[in-house]
Amino acid sequence: MNISYFTVMTPTELLQSPAVAVTFGDRVLYPASWVVPLFVAFSTLGAANGCCFTAGRIIYVAGREGHMLKVLSYISVRRLTPAPAIIFFGLIAMIYIIPGDINTLVNYFSFATWLFYGMTIIGLVVMRFTKKNQERPIKVPIFIPVLVILLSVFLVLAPIISKPAWEYLYCVLFILSGLIFYFLFVYCKFGWAQKISKPVTMYLQMLMEIVPPEKDLD
Repeated sequence: MNISYFTVMTPTELLQSPAVAVTFGDRVLYPASWVVPLFVAFSTLGAANGCCFTAGRIIYVAGREGHMLKVLSYISVRRLTPAPAIIFFGLIAMIYIIPGDINTLVNYFSFATWLFYGMTIIGLVVMRFTKKNQERPIKVPIFIPVLVILLSVFLVLAPIISKPAWEYLYCVLFILSGLIFYFLFVYCKFGWAQKISKPVTMYLQMLMEIVPPEKDLD
């Protein structure tokens, strides 16, 4: 798509265009340029649907493995879905969209996504050397994860350096705030924290009709 844009438009036109894909459609697909925003909408809905499926189940597994609150690993009795994890994901998404517009949301998403992509790939490289005898169904050449790490660092730092903004600091603070809840309710499990979490968990079980997964029941 980027090659197509640069083939049809000059760099100046790209920078001045409020919607590059629409300008491209007007230039190339006229009078069928209306299909561009239509397929952009389809792509957006498809991506949102995929995020709801994957992110909710990532939170579910994190709760099941003890990395997040245990109630996030509970499943619905009626639909057999990780309802608490999906609702939690929806609440986090709503918090992200409160302080700004779509451009701010894009900055949040890009910054946080590539930050965690980079950290994940760094973990892969570290495990390549610390767990050499671990069984690996799939093994890629080492230069590929190194390249991804470099790209992640660039995509995280370049926007901050070129155009510093408060939303990046807000995103970092929001991510770090999760450590507080993890330390209080998951890692240390203080007595007063248990007094709060247990009745809340029981209330959510009755309200949402959720139960622990089979692993916990066994």
